[in-house]
Amino acid sequence: MNKQSLSENLYAKLVNEEDARVCTDIGDQACRDVPGNFLLMILTHFFSKLGDALANPKVVLPWVMETLQAPLYLIGFLVPIRESGSLIPQLFIASYIRAVPVRKWVWVIGSLVQALAIGGIGLVAWFLNGATAGWAIIGLLVLFSLARGLSSVASKDVLGKTIPKTRRGQVNGWSASAAGLVTVGLALLLLISSADQLPPQAYGLLLAGAGLLWLVAAAIYARINELPGETAGGGNAVVEAFKRLAILRTDAPFRRFVITRALLLCSALTAPYYVVLAQQKLGSAASLLGLFLLASGAASLLSAPLWGRFADLSSRRVMMLAAVLTAALGLLVYLLDSLQPAWLTIGWALPALYFCLSIAHQGVRIGRKTYVVDLAKGNRRTDYVAVSNSLIGLILLLLGFAGALGSVLAVSEIILLLSLLGALGAAMASALPEAK
Repeated sequence: MNKQSLSENLYAKLVNEEDARVCTDIGDQACRDVPGNFLLMILTHFFSKLGDALANPKVVLPWVMETLQAPLYLIGFLVPIRESGSLIPQLFIASYIRAVPVRKWVWVIGSLVQALAIGGIGLVAWFLNGATAGWAIIGLLVLFSLARGLSSVASKDVLGKTIPKTRRGQVNGWSASAAGLVTVGLALLLLISSADQLPPQAYGLLLAGAGLLWLVAAAIYARINELPGETAGGGNAVVEAFKRLAILRTDAPFRRFVITRALLLCSALTAPYYVVLAQQKLGSAASLLGLFLLASGAASLLSAPLWGRFADLSSRRVMMLAAVLTAALGLLVYLLDSLQPAWLTIGWALPALYFCLSIAHQGVRIGRKTYVVDLAKGNRRTDYVAVSNSLIGLILLLLGFAGALGSVLAVSEIILLLSLLGALGAAMASALPEAK
């Protein structure tokens, strides 16, 4: 069996159909390359998502900074910096990316820089501590986030050029599931560890390994067969950026999507507070970290392929369901902490709730990524991604200060407050048009 036949057979099995070429919005040559590109993208996203899991800002990086005795106020900025740093600049870099006919190389460059940044955080964990370590990690995380922004804008466009509709959600679904499987293995190793708390050197090796994963991802992504695309619309980055903002005024479906996506941030923003609540109730043993990693990995492994298939049918409904689940979980945590706090001291209770939240977050991510790619056509896709990501980055920075509410609200009350955004997000998603 030759290489092409193997990729076509694997592709057909993964998408569960006999005819592996359902191309309605990409050219004939791109259609012929779909099976190979589909598998290469799954492998690429597998390694990058695994790297994300090993350097998780919601679980792993807070644990590292606490181990290194970094200031608490710096830990509170991990998620907002990681996310907003990659989102805000996209409105300005989109003009440069649009001028590049083959955009996979933008993704490759971004992946290489991410590898260097995460490897650098590993060195910090090995050699530094205290405030010096904290500020060094924050600085490297900013670099990581900026590089992630390059890859994010490019990846949506490459996906739209190389993979047809009804198959794009499954790229993210299968890769997230595979990465989740490996994350489960790592979590099990932590669970059987007898150490109360891992030494800084162990975290350094973990993060160095995560950096290597982005190098592997870059090497695989470089092999994708991407045909040259449109390069119109380039120009002065600042001028073009403000021109693109006009999309919010003229494009009502896109405007409603951006509002919906902003409300769906609740699934990401509440996650660290589940971990904080668990530390308050149970301490910071390595086994607890293992339970949360197990919850995160298992959620990706089990739910991502299902969300991916569902998103190819209706990404709008995926966002609705995930938002409702996030809101319900936040309400449940609040009620348990208020009425039956002893239940949350059961060792598996909060990791189990985090598992459900991670399932919801997978739905949010896969649903909104698939929706925005399907909603746009041609070069418009780059505009949609850049504008929405930049605005969401700004909103994330503002919501990142929610941690300051800890001086007046209990952690479970912050979870409830953020989770209520999910209910509003579900209502907004129900009003979105189907992206077909």
